Amino acid sequence: MNDPAEIPQKTPLRRRHVLTVGVAAVAAIAGASLAYWQDKQKSIETPKEPITGSIDQLWQLQFDTPEGRKLDMQSFKGKPLLINFWATWCPPCVEELPLLERFYRQNKAKSVQIVGLAADKSEAVRAFLNKLPLTFPIVITDLSGIALSKSWGNLAGGLPFSVMLAADGHVMQRKMGKLSEEDLKIWLAAA
Repeated sequence: MNDPAEIPQKTPLRRRHVLTVGVAAVAAIAGASLAYWQDKQKSIETPKEPITGSIDQLWQLQFDTPEGRKLDMQSFKGKPLLINFWATWCPPCVEELPLLERFYRQNKAKSVQIVGLAADKSEAVRAFLNKLPLTFPIVITDLSGIALSKSWGNLAGGLPFSVMLAADGHVMQRKMGKLSEEDLKIWLAAA
């Protein structure tokens, strides 16, 4: 039935198969590790893409708050400012808000400011803030907030997107995606 000459041929094929699978697994792990490391580096690097949003233009903007008042961006001038673009319909945005709230409470005495620009409708933001109250200022931008974030380097137009400005207004850091505690520590140290 089985020819003894066939048995030695099957063993090298199995070894080759196991070796190929093993090499592929190591390559996949190495690739994933490299991608993770590069993503971490991007989150802490100074921006390299052109920013078309002007600091002078930013200070001229005025937005409605969820309570219906007006908030002038000029009021944030002269201190480090973290601008966070978010929306109630964005799960990573909602997940990072408690982290931003803790960061704000821990560092507001150090003159660090945060403003949340909600690319959303007033009613949705008010309902959300009733469930998760935030002490840092929130303003409503509707979908124009996405266009504004693009002018600050959010080339994909995704959310969440954060920009850290120095006290003199220059862009120090920015990140597309959810912020981490590590990001905020690095950004605070740089501010």
